[in-house]
Amino acid sequence: MPASPAPAPSFPAAASPSPRSVLAPTSGPTGPGPSPTAAELLDFVRRTAADAGLIASLPLDPEGRTWIRLDGPGGSEAWLIGWPPGTGTGWHDHADSIGAFLTASGTLKEHSLAARLPTDGWKTLELTEGIDRSRELTPGQGRAFGRHHVHEVLNESADEHAVSVHAYYPPLPQIRRYSRTDAVLRLEQTESPEDWQ
Repeated sequence: MPASPAPAPSFPAAASPSPRSVLAPTSGPTGPGPSPTAAELLDFVRRTAADAGLIASLPLDPEGRTWIRLDGPGGSEAWLIGWPPGTGTGWHDHADSIGAFLTASGTLKEHSLAARLPTDGWKTLELTEGIDRSRELTPGQGRAFGRHHVHEVLNESADEHAVSVHAYYPPLPQIRRYSRTDAVLRLEQTESPEDWQ
C-alpha cells in the first residue's frame, strides 16, 4: 500500500470513537447457530456489497477511512469500509479469526504471504523466496482466508475512493501488526478489542 500517515488497522474500530462510525443491520442470517465458514463469510460480503443503497450510505472522507459496523452471519463481526486514495492497513493478521472481504467500488490491492507463520514466540522472521502474493480486487472481487492470514490491503488510486465489505469469525480477538523490510517481517505490536474502543 502507499504509505498512509500512520499504519491503520485492518478494520476501522482501531481509531478512537468518531461520528463516522455507525451500527447498521443488514439482511441475512445472524445470531446463534453454527459457526460460519470462510465460504459463508465470502457469500455474505458478496451479497452485502451488492446492496447499492447500503454502499451509498457510507460517508466518504478524503482524509481518512470511514466505516459502518454491520451484523454479520452467525455472530461474525462485519464492516463496510471506505478507503480514500492512497490509504492502507499495513501488514497485519487477524489471529484466530477466519475472514473474507470484497471490493464494492473502486479497486483495492492485497499483498499477502502464502505461508503459515508461527503464531507465537517470535519477533523477527526472515521470509523465504516465493511466498509473496499480490492481487488486484476490482468491484465484485474478493477473497476468503483462514486463521493467521498475514496481509496488507491498499487503495493505490491517486484520485478514487474504494469501498469494501469485511467479515470475521469469531469476532476479532486480536490483531498482530508487522513491519516489513525486504524479506524481514517484524512483529511490532498486538492489539486487542479494548484498544479499538
